[in-house]
This record gives sequence, C-alpha cells and structure tokens, in this order.
Amino acid sequence: MTPPEPPEPPPLTWLYVPGDRPDVVAKARGCGADVIVIDLEDAVAGDRKDYALRATAELLADPAPGSATPLHVRVNALDGPLAETEIRTLAGLPGLAGLRLPKVQSPAEVRRAAAWATVRSPALPALHALLESALGIEHAFAIATAHPALRGLALGEADLRAELGVRDEAGLAWPRSRAVVAARAAGLAPPPQSVHPDVRDAEGLALSCAQGRDLGFWGRAAIHPRQLPVIEAAYLPSAAEIEAAEEIVGAAAAEAGALALPDGRFVDAAVVAGARRVLALASTRRRG
Repeated sequence: MTPPEPPEPPPLTWLYVPGDRPDVVAKARGCGADVIVIDLEDAVAGDRKDYALRATAELLADPAPGSATPLHVRVNALDGPLAETEIRTLAGLPGLAGLRLPKVQSPAEVRRAAAWATVRSPALPALHALLESALGIEHAFAIATAHPALRGLALGEADLRAELGVRDEAGLAWPRSRAVVAARAAGLAPPPQSVHPDVRDAEGLALSCAQGRDLGFWGRAAIHPRQLPVIEAAYLPSAAEIEAAEEIVGAAAAEAGALALPDGRFVDAAVVAGARRVLALASTRRRG
C-alpha cells in the first residue's frame, strides 16, 4: 500500500472545542485556527454525551455557508460503548472533514473505525489516530499505515504520562520522536504537538513549541484561542530563517550541484529542498 502524500502545508493549529457547546463551536470558527476539533470525549461529561452527539450531527448536517475552516470530531474511545454509534452517525455528513480516533493501540482499530464510517457513505473522512498508551507507541508505524484514509498521527500526552509514570519532559522524548518518525516513514505529515494545558502560560507554551519544532513536530493542538498566535509564532519561519532560505535558494539557482556559501555553510540538494519548503510555507501563510 502506498501511503498518501501529506498536504502542503499541513494544518498548523488545531483548536479543541466541547461538543456539547454548539455556540462555542460557532464562535471558534472565526478565531483563526486551521482546524476546529469538536470534542465528544474528554471535554464532555458523561451525562452530556448524547446531547453532544446530537448537537454535533445537527451542526455538521447543515454547515455554515462561507466558512472554510474544516471541522473534525474527536469521538470517544474505540473500545468503549459510544464510538461506533458516533462514527456511524457523523460519517457522510457534509460538514465533517475528519475524525480523530483516541487511544488507538493497533491497526485493527483504525480499520474497524473506517468500516463503521463507510456504513452510510463510501466517502471516508480523513482519519487521525491519537497514540496515548505504551502499546500505541510500540505500534506507531503499523497504525500509520493501517488504512488509506489515515492521514495523521498525534500523541495524547496526558494519558501517556499517566501510563508511563513520567514525571519529567525528558521521559516523553522517545515517544515523541517515535511518533514523528512513524508518521514520516508512512508518508504522513509531521504530527502536531499535544495540548499545553495551562492557557495562561504563554511563555511555557512558546518554549514547549520551540522544543517540539526541534523534534520534528509541526503545529499544535490548542484548548483556547489565546494559544493560537503563540503556536503560530513558534512554528512559522522567522525573518532570519526566511533570509537564510532565500540565500540558499539563490545560490543554488546560480550554481548547480553541491556548493559552499561565503560563510562556509555547505549546501546540497537536501538543504536546498528544506530552504524551498521554508519559503513556500512563509508565502502560503502570508497569503492565508
């Protein structure tokens, strides 16, 4: 099976909103996030699950005209009693762009979710698998290649921390790198980072985003609109990065093959390709 090519560029910001608050969903669509994720799982209390599904189905059945922000839905755990009904209810609705599948531990779970989604319509939404356990991390590449509709991986770090007994950021370095490598090996876009739970901690969010970018992540999930500009500033190319990329691309255009810049930096095809990605991303975000 040939994995799909990732979109260019992939979404940068993913804003979670509670599924039992359709008014909040409506407001969120104008806040500037690349993707709105309607959450039926952690953000919704048990006695509100039925209402959240009904409200979400109603919203997706009649999406707001003129709104280009894609709507994804995070359903409940695939091994629980709610996910099958949620997926069967929502798949095929015109406003649904993607399904986020929590606590995925095996490729079989992705295939089962895809089968549920095709009951109403053969056209599958994009599927995104959330890895939130040690077993999910161990099976990361198999999950990433489980189905053609699988478009991305992401981590659920709160659950992963709890299962692993991790007390420090260093304990998550390997699972994070594993997710990045598995996604790229499968031809998927780089994963977005997990949410930063303190919406008032802009400094901590910025630092964490910088660390995530160094690890190969792209963008981040958010739980409040105030986090979006911090994520964008951390992940978008800086003026210095753009200037350096322009210098590399200009030098490559003037001279074929590997070359050295005046400051001694060595430039080959891989470096030029990276520089072109930086410029393409900067140009796309400016147009957006």
